[in-house]
Amino acid sequence: MDITTVGGIVLAIVAILGGQALEGGHAGSLVQATAAIIVLGGTFGATMVAFPKKDFMRGLKMFKDGVKEQKIDTGALVAQIVEMAGVARRDGVLALEGKLASVSDPFLKRALSFLVDGVDAQVARSALEAQIEAEYEELAVAAKVYESAGGFAPTVGILGAVLGLIHVMENLSDPSKLGSGIATAFVATVYGVGIANLVLLPMATKLKRKITLEKERKTLIAEGCLAIQEGLNPRVLEDKLRAMAGEHAHGGGAGGEAAAPAKAA
Repeated sequence: MDITTVGGIVLAIVAILGGQALEGGHAGSLVQATAAIIVLGGTFGATMVAFPKKDFMRGLKMFKDGVKEQKIDTGALVAQIVEMAGVARRDGVLALEGKLASVSDPFLKRALSFLVDGVDAQVARSALEAQIEAEYEELAVAAKVYESAGGFAPTVGILGAVLGLIHVMENLSDPSKLGSGIATAFVATVYGVGIANLVLLPMATKLKRKITLEKERKTLIAEGCLAIQEGLNPRVLEDKLRAMAGEHAHGGGAGGEAAAPAKAA
């Protein structure tokens, strides 16, 4: 589980409720089923209108990628590619065919298969880059589902508040109910702004970052395999790949966060 996602949401909620308590309020005043139905239903309804079914469903499925942390050791990935380069330099590119069974990464296996099959370097580069870009664009659109939902939620919250105020105005004959009625009406605004800024927009930002990291990881694989095809010295290749990977070449961490979105629907 990604501790920054879950921990961040919990911290924000605790801080907000704690601040309200310090002001003399209580959490019970923010519990309104009607407001929740209006905001959640209205937000996701508007988002469904904004996106085709395929993109909307993919966006929902990506939520787990935002709360799940799956590390990949980029340093080990670089070492694996350099090892393949050593085999190709010593025994020839065809010797890599026996190594394909031990490669678990689908993209790395595909890139290496181009080498084994003798695919032209320009054709291989074009195919790999097209796959990287297509998967990136596909997942980026899915991540925008949360960005759009974060834009709709505050407006739907205001709509809920207006509906609540209309109900209050219908009961002006009973002044004793005005205070509580107005307070209840504005709970919808709290829900809309809160969900947008504590969950939806941060989730969109995190998913876009993870997708970018995955794109960079696949680009590193593509460049490494193409360099093997060119016959680049393994030591020079290692320096090149570590320079491309930066700090992620020394182990897992942020570079591994991109693992989850790697699967394109």
